[in-house]
Formats: sequence, structure tokens, C-alpha cells
Amino acid sequence: MSVWFITGASRGLGLEIARAALERGDQVAATSRDPRTIPLPDQEVLAKLALDVTDHAQVEQAVEAATAAFGRVDVLVNNAGYGLFGAVEEVSDTEVRTLFDTNVFGLLAVTRAVVRGMRERRSGRVVNIGSIGGFTTQAGSGAYAATKFAVEGVSEALRAELEPLGIAVTVVEPGAFRTDFLAGTSIRQARHVIDDYRATAGARRQAIGQNHGRQAGDPAKAAAAIADLAHCPRPPVRLQLGPDAVAKVEAKLDHVRTELEAWRKVSESTDHD
Repeated sequence: MSVWFITGASRGLGLEIARAALERGDQVAATSRDPRTIPLPDQEVLAKLALDVTDHAQVEQAVEAATAAFGRVDVLVNNAGYGLFGAVEEVSDTEVRTLFDTNVFGLLAVTRAVVRGMRERRSGRVVNIGSIGGFTTQAGSGAYAATKFAVEGVSEALRAELEPLGIAVTVVEPGAFRTDFLAGTSIRQARHVIDDYRATAGARRQAIGQNHGRQAGDPAKAAAAIADLAHCPRPPVRLQLGPDAVAKVEAKLDHVRTELEAWRKVSESTDHD
């Protein structure tokens, strides 16, 4: 039986991961800013905990409460986060810093708090919920993608640091799944709009509203795949979820390889003679 600590578990993928873990007979510390909004029936194997990942004191309290309830944390799922859409010039400094506080600094705070116990036991799994937007992005998603690119870098470094200590790290790169991520509760739009970006970031803004509720991905299937990671002997560094995510990774890898070859002579010409 594994003990899970899941951030952002009141809805969407976080909620589905909690359900999948419980269905496998595991124990779950499910966290949310308001734990009363977590729509799971009360049971002995479930602890609903208050957690705002930007409140570092509350992070410590939540991890202590989970440990008190279940004795340890075996699997950490950093899922809490939200989207911010707008052209890079449109998003304000305040909007971007607030986004990083949740998507990056909150993830780091929770990870530090949980990994201490994993190191002592020389055992554990860290699953960071990134995005295909953390590997390849498009107009209108620059600020959000920056946070998810950061999660990719953090996850790679954590993997190298923790693997010798018996702790595996995976960053999950979901494509489009039919959660409420594109609803107003999970995304924010830049307050400042510049008409020159109508055809690029503006088009992205329109697509968001049109795609809500029409995404191809099934979040329950994504959660089942993530739950399986807890029992995988050697989980991957990255796990793409959804055919759209796979296609986007393949397209970027092809583009990078083509561009690398085209500019190889310039790239390799800069050493001292």
C-alpha cells in the first residue's frame, strides 16, 4: 500500500489521480485551498487537507498532517497550478510573478517538504504534472509555458539528484484533456490586450474558449496511467499523455534536429583555435 500526497486535488486531473489511487487500495492525502471542495467520500484511507502551495508555512503543516495520518509519503504528485494566456508583451510583471509563485515556487516548496522524508527512507516517487506546453509551445502561451519549462528543468535535475537515493522522478506532459482547465476557474487571461497580436496570441485566446469541453483526452485514463507509475520499477523521466502530446514532441524533435544540422558549422566554430 502506497501513501500519496496530491496537490490541487479538488477537481480535474488531481481529483482523478486521487480516485485512481484510492481504487488501487492506496492511502491518499488530497489537498486543496479549501478541502471541503474535494468531492470524495470520507474514509479512513483519505485525508483531506488545506493547502495553498504559495503559503510555505501551510505546506509544512500539510505534509506533517499527512505524515501523522499515514506515517509517511511514498508518492508526491505536484499537480496544483493554473494557466495564463496572452502575448509575452501583454502579460504584466505581476501576472507572471503570481503565476510562477503557484506553478514553480509552490511546487518547489512542496517538493522540499516531502522529499526530506523520502531521503530518510531511501524510497519514494515524485510526479510533477507539467504540460506538453513545457516541451513545445505557441503564441499566447509564453508565460504559462515558461513555468512548465521550469518544471521540466527542475524535474531533470531532481531525477539526477534523487535517483542514487532510491527516489524516482517523472514529469508528466499531458496534451489536451477534458477537465475544467480551460474554464475560468483554471486559466486567466492577460488583462492588457494589444491589437497587433490579434492573429497570433488573440487567435489562441479565442481557441481556448472554443475547445473547452471538446478535448479528446480522458482524464480518468490519464490518472490511471499516472497511478501505474507508483508501481513501475523504472519510470520514465518524461511521460507524454495523449496522441496530441506525442505528435507535438515528435514534431519538435524533428525541427530541432533539422535546425541543428543546418547550423552545425556555425555552432561548432566557436572554440579557441
